Amino acid sequence: MSTTTFGALNSAISSSTDAANTAILAADWDRLGPTFGEAIVDTLVMVSVTLVVGGILGLAIGVLLYTTRAGGILQNKAFYTLLNVLVNFVRPIPFIIMITAFGPLTLAVVGTTIGREAAMFIMSIAATFGVARIVEQNLVAIDPGVIEAARSMGASPWQIITTVIIPEALGPLVLGYTFIFIAIVDMSAMAGYIGGGGLGDFAIVYGYRAYDWEVTYVATFVIILIVQVAQLFGNWLSKKIMRR
Repeated sequence: MSTTTFGALNSAISSSTDAANTAILAADWDRLGPTFGEAIVDTLVMVSVTLVVGGILGLAIGVLLYTTRAGGILQNKAFYTLLNVLVNFVRPIPFIIMITAFGPLTLAVVGTTIGREAAMFIMSIAATFGVARIVEQNLVAIDPGVIEAARSMGASPWQIITTVIIPEALGPLVLGYTFIFIAIVDMSAMAGYIGGGGLGDFAIVYGYRAYDWEVTYVATFVIILIVQVAQLFGNWLSKKIMRR
């Protein structure tokens, strides 16, 4: 066989192989596409529900920490100490360990320790205590003179909280919640450990374990995209609020 003929044959084989690989990849994404879409939805649902639940509960606890501390409008040393110890105890626990440690509580409340609902329950607990500390730290930075002025005008504690404390710290709080959103996205990537689904689970099952790095990279890119959009929106909203 001549060199020219051999080269042409080799080129034809390479072209056929490339075409076959392209067809396989296309077929894989045709097969994985619906699952990938479900993973995106699962991630967004888990993150949204966790942010709402953890955000509300964390805000309440954070406000209580601020108002019951020494010099606060609802000063209560015993209550503050108890709440502060609870936050310090739960907040540092790594999420992957929290999944196991809070298993009995998850079973009692949710009825199961696996699945998306179980994952959201644990994520909400982690988010609640994370938000609580962020809220407290932002409220501490408020000028005490503003609060004293409201008290001297006869405002009730509830009025001070809703019309002075929260509005004064709203800009920094938005940035704090943006940080928590990103942390929740990070937690959602580990939800697959208990069958919670999501992009993290998709990347591991269909990417890492199948040695399909393209799947892993695509899932990772979508996670990064979600985080970047959230960060940009949080920065924009915070600046807009603080300009008022």
